[in-house]
Amino acid sequence: MQRRATIWILGAFKTSPLEGIKAIAGIIPIRFHLQKIAKRSQIRPFKLPDNHILKNLLDDSPPLSNSTNSHNIGSLTNQQRSIAKGHLIDSYTKSFGIFPSFSPLNSEFSLGHHFIDNFSNCFSFNLVNKNEKEKNKIHAQELDNMVLCNSPLPHTALVITDASTKNDITMSISHIHSANCPLIKTVYHASFVTSTEAELFTIRCGINQACSIDNISKIIIVTDLIHTAKKIFDSESHPFQIHTAAILRELQKFFSSYQANSIKFWECLSSLKWRFHHDVDKDSKSLMITPTYPCKISWNFCKKSDSNYIINQWKMTFQASEGKGKHFLDLLDDSFNTIKPSYTKGGLWLQMFGYSNLLCACAIRVITNHAPIGEYRL
Repeated sequence: MQRRATIWILGAFKTSPLEGIKAIAGIIPIRFHLQKIAKRSQIRPFKLPDNHILKNLLDDSPPLSNSTNSHNIGSLTNQQRSIAKGHLIDSYTKSFGIFPSFSPLNSEFSLGHHFIDNFSNCFSFNLVNKNEKEKNKIHAQELDNMVLCNSPLPHTALVITDASTKNDITMSISHIHSANCPLIKTVYHASFVTSTEAELFTIRCGINQACSIDNISKIIIVTDLIHTAKKIFDSESHPFQIHTAAILRELQKFFSSYQANSIKFWECLSSLKWRFHHDVDKDSKSLMITPTYPCKISWNFCKKSDSNYIINQWKMTFQASEGKGKHFLDLLDDSFNTIKPSYTKGGLWLQMFGYSNLLCACAIRVITNHAPIGEYRL
């Protein structure tokens, strides 16, 4: 099935080496795809509410004496757990290294309590067009004008947030500016979390600090990950619900205290090097933190690391595989590194010549050095 799809995508010959043309087409071998699905299914139970039957089966607490039908893992002895094999046992073993991220039964996400239905007029977003450089300069001027207009106001808090990741250690920093108040800085670090989670936690801490200032009626958040801020008002299930639920509770108190209270999110790309955000960005990258072990990882980071592990396995087996063809031509990217298999955006090969069917078909024959009769020559 993968061979047919690959040949149709590339326009290659039917006798082309399968491993080679699948890598060029960005189609991961089915065995690695199944491994990825299996690893993701092990962490899938952590998305479920606590009253779900699978969560009850994964419960490690010892069974009650009056329980007549206890089938949870807590009822197994240590010897039974060591010899037991199965999907639930693997999920149970993995649960020790993942901290909670989902909260589907939280009242903030229940019907009738959605934040966007009750306070839709209290928050807004100001976005920037990333594809037009001239408009980016205009957006930087708009940010300057926003600061000039709001900095003298005693009831406004300006929160600048940023997060950076290096060697799986994430640094989250926010600066809170308010008239007649000293600058407030919050600094947090975490290991094995994604940049989205770190930025969302930074926004959470910034909002908490801003709400704690007396007589604040308007909060302005400036961030370079505006899609992360939009997750706050997403009522669907996602791996950031722990943070969004805490933010929504704080904002509900803030908006309920006075009807005119509001919050506005401004996007500020790091490439703009806008002075206020650039200061926060430099602080987040200048601090060096040594992680402490052992430590748990987030659900989203676990999902990402499992996918990266499978992709690395694919890359290693591809280099040593004879299935790609004995004369497979290794191409170099713009940094003079050998192009390796990937399924992101169709793979790196198709990004080079996938815009033309004729060019793609010719390139495949050159790279694989394969033609029905003899060798392919230019």
